[in-house]
Amino acid sequence: MKRVAAAILAAAVAGCAGLPPKHKPVQLASAAPLESPEATGGEWPAQDWWKRYQDSTLDQLITIGIGNSPNLAEAHARYESARQSVRLAAAAAGVQVAANADINRQRLSDNGLFPPQLLGFTWYNQADLGIQVTYTFDWWGKQKDAVEAAMDQAHAAQADRSASALMLAGSIADTYFGWQADQLRLALAREKAAIIETEGKITSARVRADLDTADDANHAELALAAQREQIAALEGSARLRVVALAALLGRSTDELPSLQPKPLPTVAGLLPDDVKIDLIARRADITASRWRVEAAERSLASARAEFFPDITINALAGLSSVDVGRLLEYSSRVPEVGAAIHLPIFDAGRLKARYGGAQAAIDSAVSTYQDTVVIAARDVATQAAMRAQVEAQRRQRAIQLAAALRIKDTAGARVSQGLTDARPELMATESWLEQRDALLQLDSQALSADIALQRALGGGYDSSQEFRASSSAASTPAAASNPATASTPAIP
Repeated sequence: MKRVAAAILAAAVAGCAGLPPKHKPVQLASAAPLESPEATGGEWPAQDWWKRYQDSTLDQLITIGIGNSPNLAEAHARYESARQSVRLAAAAAGVQVAANADINRQRLSDNGLFPPQLLGFTWYNQADLGIQVTYTFDWWGKQKDAVEAAMDQAHAAQADRSASALMLAGSIADTYFGWQADQLRLALAREKAAIIETEGKITSARVRADLDTADDANHAELALAAQREQIAALEGSARLRVVALAALLGRSTDELPSLQPKPLPTVAGLLPDDVKIDLIARRADITASRWRVEAAERSLASARAEFFPDITINALAGLSSVDVGRLLEYSSRVPEVGAAIHLPIFDAGRLKARYGGAQAAIDSAVSTYQDTVVIAARDVATQAAMRAQVEAQRRQRAIQLAAALRIKDTAGARVSQGLTDARPELMATESWLEQRDALLQLDSQALSADIALQRALGGGYDSSQEFRASSSAASTPAAASNPATASTPAIP
């Protein structure tokens, strides 16, 4: 026994001779690379952030879209697949119990080791009944790390599903308000076309009276055709947005809720005070990347544990008899207990190759995480800058609109006093409508930037889980102090 134990110990030492050093957990960024914004004091988006626009039709559209989207169905399928992977990994780590029962009838060979003449029979029955239990000791944490890696992948899939839902809701809101802006601009364009048409009639009358030249009539006709072209473009844009909405909702255009033109909402788009730090926990894509780093580290630990020996215990409680009628008798018992040890001594580099692949997976996951954080920071900064730019333009455009209105009122006063014909007032009204259209376009851009900002800030997602490896150093103070509003539940 001493010699056997010594041989086993020597084999174990040889098997662990190529053991790689223990992996040092990675340290992930704890804050997004954002410059301190000038205007803060805003709030983080709520989970139903689109309700801030107070539009019941938009609420209905997003509810239908989230419940009917093929993209979300695909994301949910990926999550379910990851959950089943958790169960599969957990099953491999548990006790294996198998029940076996078989019965055979066999003829003895006349030329065999035991001929029928010697035994006194040619055919015989063999019946076996038993329960086998197998258990592999997870002393090195290989199975435990495999299970936790699968759970981390499931968490990442769930975060991906949240990110997909946010992208869908943002696209629906942006497309819907784009349609609303087209409808409002159409009303202004048609009003302007009516004014241009009136101007054309006055010009035609003056041409017939030899007060204006034929070129003046041609210019009026050119202006009217250009305005009607703009109307056609806006009508086409509105129809395309309806088609896009139907595609986002996974329905036909006839099945969409009734769309009615409404004024565009105005909301403040300030950044939260703690945006640099809390953004890490507020973005589902960043959380998914962090879970994948965690999964890669667990997979590496499991690969390292492959270098250690595995010890398995097998136990069999069974019955065996050549007489089926006596199978259940006590004398037919054939109990068995055994142990096996697996020593990875020479494997042609398979374990080292697997370990190297797991290390490369960590490097890839960390790189993806860093890119995701940078992209998120750029997204927030871009949308905040866009809103600030549009707001500055809106202020100046409002001044121009007020001036155009005063000019229109002055021209109308001159017409009412009989000092001139209606053309100056019509031209002033036309200019005023152009300013209103320009301001409406800026309002639409501001609303689109606000939707993009809500999406860039995570759309109400809040990951407050504690990550197991030291990469949890990236957890934010807010994530530790605030309850999770979109936290990942335990995987059953």
